[in-house]
Amino acid sequence: MSIAIVNGIRLSYHMVGEGPLVLLIMGSGSPGRAWRTYQVPALVQAGFRVATLDNRGIAPSEESADGITIDDLVADSAALIEYLGTPAHVVGTSLGALVAQELALGRPELIDHAVMMATAGRPHPMLLALNAGERALHDQNVRLPPEYGAAIKATLHLSPHTLEDPAAAQHWLDMFEFSASAAAAPGVRAQLGIDYSRNRLFEYTQITTPSLIIAFSDDLLAPPMYCREVAAAIPGARYAEIDRCGHLGYLERPEEVNRVVIDFLPGRRNQDH
Repeated sequence: MSIAIVNGIRLSYHMVGEGPLVLLIMGSGSPGRAWRTYQVPALVQAGFRVATLDNRGIAPSEESADGITIDDLVADSAALIEYLGTPAHVVGTSLGALVAQELALGRPELIDHAVMMATAGRPHPMLLALNAGERALHDQNVRLPPEYGAAIKATLHLSPHTLEDPAAAQHWLDMFEFSASAAAAPGVRAQLGIDYSRNRLFEYTQITTPSLIIAFSDDLLAPPMYCREVAAAIPGARYAEIDRCGHLGYLERPEEVNRVVIDFLPGRRNQDH
């Protein structure tokens, strides 16, 4: 990991590979290393220089426990792209997709192509309710039994098709239980306070960056309908829907997700032919 002092804060990032720059932006509460099992190796093999970052709120980046906004994350990512060298392809999922959309809208000169997974352009009641509930649990110092928390996470974030396999279900439950056993850090709580209530679909009609919207068919938190709305709002945007996966589709069906992303991004692999 490397540390860059950008936008007035400390940002932790990791970069590997050679070629056109791809910045991967993770969702709420998750570190950048979540991309490294599947997406980073595939992109490097395809001929890209790939950077992952720990968003503001995720240590060792600045935790900003006094509060975080979408605009903060957008400014952080823009500053990191300028630090690493422009332009960049930007790929984001969930909260990271919202950041990518706002980057494409406000700082188009920094972005070559944009990919948004599991996204939305307007508030989704499930996401708002879950976010409010997680804030309340933290603020009231309520700790769910890790086994129960893991079951809730698996149900909300994964496809029923994934959970049909007992071995796969147990693997995910073990992983979620391990993460649930740790108390939320101040920066993670600050990320939970991000305002998701804005309807930005009209503003997204002004995006000119070539964009790809990826939906996951069984996503409860960013249903395909919401992703299709974003694709319809952005002029010329492409839309792809990955079957049999939920909100964590990039981990449930990584080969399919990687193929769709790499086919969309121009880079050394395409330029050599």
